[in-house]
Amino acid sequence: MRVRFSGKLVDGFVLERVEESEHGGRLAFLERVVSPEPVLSDEVARLVRHVADRWAGSFADVVRLAVPPRHAAAEKKVEAVGTAVVVAPPDTAGVEAYDGGAQLLAGDPTKPGRAVVVALPGPWPALLATLAASTLAAGRGVVIVVPDHRDVARMSQALDEVAGPGAHVALSADLGPAERYRRFLRVRRGAVRCVVGTRAAVWAPVADLGLVVVWDDGDDLLAEPRAPYCHARDVAVARAHLTGASAVLAGFAVTAESALLVSTGWASLAQPTAAARDASLPAVRAAGDDEELERDPAARAARLPSLAWRAAREALAAGRPVLVQVPRRGYQLSLQCATCRAAARCAKCAGPLGRHSQQTAPSCRWCAAVAIDWRCGECGATSLRAGVVGASRTAEELGRAFPGTAVRTSGGDHVLAEVPAKPLLVVATPGAEPVAVGGYGAALLLDGWALLARADLRAGEEALRRWLGAAALVCPGNQGGKVVVMAPGQLPPVQALVRWRPLWYAERELAERGALHLPPAARLASLTGAADAVQELLSLTELPTATEVLGPVPVAARAGEEPAERMLVRVPRRDGAAMGSALHAAAAIRSARKSAGGVRIELDPVVIA
Repeated sequence: MRVRFSGKLVDGFVLERVEESEHGGRLAFLERVVSPEPVLSDEVARLVRHVADRWAGSFADVVRLAVPPRHAAAEKKVEAVGTAVVVAPPDTAGVEAYDGGAQLLAGDPTKPGRAVVVALPGPWPALLATLAASTLAAGRGVVIVVPDHRDVARMSQALDEVAGPGAHVALSADLGPAERYRRFLRVRRGAVRCVVGTRAAVWAPVADLGLVVVWDDGDDLLAEPRAPYCHARDVAVARAHLTGASAVLAGFAVTAESALLVSTGWASLAQPTAAARDASLPAVRAAGDDEELERDPAARAARLPSLAWRAAREALAAGRPVLVQVPRRGYQLSLQCATCRAAARCAKCAGPLGRHSQQTAPSCRWCAAVAIDWRCGECGATSLRAGVVGASRTAEELGRAFPGTAVRTSGGDHVLAEVPAKPLLVVATPGAEPVAVGGYGAALLLDGWALLARADLRAGEEALRRWLGAAALVCPGNQGGKVVVMAPGQLPPVQALVRWRPLWYAERELAERGALHLPPAARLASLTGAADAVQELLSLTELPTATEVLGPVPVAARAGEEPAERMLVRVPRRDGAAMGSALHAAAAIRSARKSAGGVRIELDPVVIA
């Protein structure tokens, strides 16, 4: 419907009609009802209110995430009443490879199964499709949330094979407004009871929800970039709690947030059996471990030590592709003086120098000025060497090192979905690794320091997640599959990879964050904006007694923007709801006053640098 508010016509939703209003003042008439379609169900409306309260947002901010924009033409084409496809009970053999896996299958609806699943390497969509089909066969609805469109395509294919064609719809932003709204209405009207999609799919109005699944909850694509910046994992957990549905958080890695759910007893743990691990895991080695350093003393400094070369040669000789994961895109992202190793800087703006290809001259990454007559400011030398090498340069070097072997790249705007089962080198950035038919023969995880040295609370967790995602594409060790990570073997993330113990590392992270009072062991709010605006917001906020305020610290401003600062507000987890309500109330007061300067309020931000 449309209603005039503060002199403007705005969109709204009719949730219910009551005899009397809680508002004591004058009420305005509805301008008009746009559509009789009940697009916002009672269940989703309760979830919207819960999320708005938890993340210090408004109902209007959250509901735009839950309900796509109306498309009148699509609304007329969808059948008025739908009948969902009947799904037969699936073969559950794959679920039996997990201790506690049988508890995840649809059973007593009064005892929902909630679990964190440490997935085995291999075709994970088949596992999730089996859980979904079991729930659909019991007559209940399913929502499956995955990070990106490639995962949506793989999950859709698995659902077609296990549950049958027509049993689900895929929802993602790349569908276009008409098709997306048409599919949304089919779900809302009951024609489909299973939805798979990216983060917005967590709001899908599936009737009688029986299971909500989130795959790879550590992926930052599941964090909403718009206010109130909620995370699909937390929305899924809240929805399962409010509706009494089962919930599964699955992935090769385990986040600290998932480990917290297990430690509090909200979720159980489903891990592979010992026999399944032995049959599925590749052999993982660290190039910097003691045994390898004794054999190859240069392995500590080499970008591609002899252990990695041997693994690649053996895989190619066996007729399998080799995956090479490189943390960064580009060619030579930074350059150094070849003599003294000092960083090469632009003479015009002091920005870092880089090179886009072998044929181009070094140029500044800030102002794009070409460094024709560069000279080192430390020693006066004129020769340059690569400091940080990207995927393009790596592919070029590997092409020379393995003559006659095809090299393919995947990353940026050109991401491969699949590569054939033949000897070739695939250079990919993290998250862009294509699936190999039959599995890769080897995976080389280069430049581990680049992932581990990031100034981010989650650097170790994210590095392990990226490594496990690549290693899971490799064929089992009993078939010759090898993974080599270029990082010191004594580091905890590397140890977790070598032993394939992601839960051990997640529990370690959770314990350390608890000692430091950091999320998820505590609740944290990040307030970013102009200094006066942030101070005004804090002065209006009635925070709990145990609150800690950290900062302010300056935030780098973009060109044309005013200088900003950030403050962190930290409270014990038990006071998280009170902090969210207080910040929301303070923001509402500033809005009513029409105070100058906006403040970005993020609760439990994904990135804490």
